[in-house]
Amino acid sequence: MRRRVVVTGLGMINPLGTDVDTVWNALINAQSGVGYISVFDASSYPTRIAAEVHGWTVAECGQDPQVWAKRGRHARFAAGAAQQAISDSGILDAISDPTRMGVYFGAGEGNQDFFNFTQMVNVAAQDDGSFDVDAFMRKGLEILDPELELEQEPSMPAAHVANMFDIQGPNLNCLTACAASSQAVGEATELIRAGRVDAMMAGGAHSMIHPFGLTGFSLLTALSTNNDHPAGASRPFDRLRDGFVLGEGSSVVILEELEHAKQRGAKIYGEVMGYGCTADAYRITDIHPEGRGAIGCMTAALKDARLSPDDVGYVNAHGTSTTVNDKVETVACKAVFGDRAKQVPVSSTKSMMGHLIAAAGVTEMIVCLKTIEQGVLPPTINMENPDPLCDLDYVPNQAREAKVRIALNNSFGFGGQNVTLAVGRFEG
Repeated sequence: MRRRVVVTGLGMINPLGTDVDTVWNALINAQSGVGYISVFDASSYPTRIAAEVHGWTVAECGQDPQVWAKRGRHARFAAGAAQQAISDSGILDAISDPTRMGVYFGAGEGNQDFFNFTQMVNVAAQDDGSFDVDAFMRKGLEILDPELELEQEPSMPAAHVANMFDIQGPNLNCLTACAASSQAVGEATELIRAGRVDAMMAGGAHSMIHPFGLTGFSLLTALSTNNDHPAGASRPFDRLRDGFVLGEGSSVVILEELEHAKQRGAKIYGEVMGYGCTADAYRITDIHPEGRGAIGCMTAALKDARLSPDDVGYVNAHGTSTTVNDKVETVACKAVFGDRAKQVPVSSTKSMMGHLIAAAGVTEMIVCLKTIEQGVLPPTINMENPDPLCDLDYVPNQAREAKVRIALNNSFGFGGQNVTLAVGRFEG
């Protein structure tokens, strides 16, 4: 029999709140965390809205703000979410060998040194249109801070939280776009199943609310430009959807081998039952039109969990609010659930907190666990205009009571990476 993996600690910082309960209450009350961008001047961009984290500093998790001053915005969020999860779980008191616990994050790039970079370009750009590489390098050596440059590495949040808690086991990071933190949870689960470790801190952290991030997604025409109505801009599955809204934050879970958790009397939030991972192998920015990757990873997660589609009571959709994703995810759900598809509730919490990119998957997995625990389905807000191509039960606009034993969490990333996690109520 393979080792079972349960969740024994939760932590979360995102635009709807800076702890799990606050975020959950905001979700079931259909609140939006979207507003105008304040972390930099975005007034000249076609998109001027995002879902930002407000009113939180790293001092709130007991860390020295001066020590963290040069560390990434997302790394600070990771520190806060990790501290919550560690405190919630009590795991450190039960790990006598620090190499028997590891960290697996799905984290994105750190702070982008945009303004120093533009100074370097300005010095190097010549009147005749040529570019003086030597001048560019000299200016960089003069003004760049090596610590800030180091913090751009996606692996830094995992390194920082390992240092915070003396976690000496495997330390890993993946950046598979929007599927990253779901992949981190899945791969961390496999490490525990294989007996390599007894516990893992798994999570994600990301903020792309910076000039490079906003520029890139604007060029891809992936973002909503509904600047006049920020709270209504993210509208998954709605006929008038026009793109996603950037969010930011971090979520962390403590994963633990079942017998290890039971022996120490840990609170168990639920079980990671299945993990499915596929590639569309199609286009970088488009999901396969027949949903083959999405269908594949949902099916693989159910097979790994030894479950039937009939066992699923809720799907937390990738649900980005882009025209293509929502239509194809609907197609995929119909293929997986067959005649029962319209009876399976599917909702997108990105409608309220925006898209946390690399941190989205684990955040939404925690939402699945809370749905199972509380017996309440979070809604998809801003569903005002029916789309004949999106005709499932998306729990429109208001939360709904429902008993759920098994939930699926979908995460589909640019590049064609797809991950589905199956989580369930812990039963014996």
